[in-house]
Amino acid sequence: MLCPFCQHEKSKVVDTTKDAPGGIRRRRECLKCGERFSTLERAILATPLIIKQDGTREEFNREKLTQGIRIACTKRPVSAADIERLVGEIEAVLQRMGKAEVSSRIMGDMAMEGLRELDYVAYIRYASVYLGMDDLHAVRTEIDHLLSEES
Repeated sequence: MLCPFCQHEKSKVVDTTKDAPGGIRRRRECLKCGERFSTLERAILATPLIIKQDGTREEFNREKLTQGIRIACTKRPVSAADIERLVGEIEAVLQRMGKAEVSSRIMGDMAMEGLRELDYVAYIRYASVYLGMDDLHAVRTEIDHLLSEES
């Protein structure tokens, strides 16, 4: 593990804790410059190819999913830990499915359901792009649906 500050190769582990979806967080100290940094270790498990709406296939990209959810949660009271937990849960479900290929619709639906539980505004933001809500009536219909469920 290279030190992010001085690029030295040697560091010592100061602390180890379990992270949410099966990962291990390690606090490290560089043996050259003495700076501390954290690393996250996660087992590499096979994830299915994602079949997009146009029929193309691409590898599951955790960072791409995280970025889309982060954009939906911009300026909302959703913590980074909640976003990471949601992405980890989606990735774990995809891995447990045991399929070689999965429709992007399944992954998008899981993201929407998770956002719906976290924050309604983030959910509407994500849904407006994901479901292609291109007019105000579609957005209003979804908001009315959420309001009727809440009461």
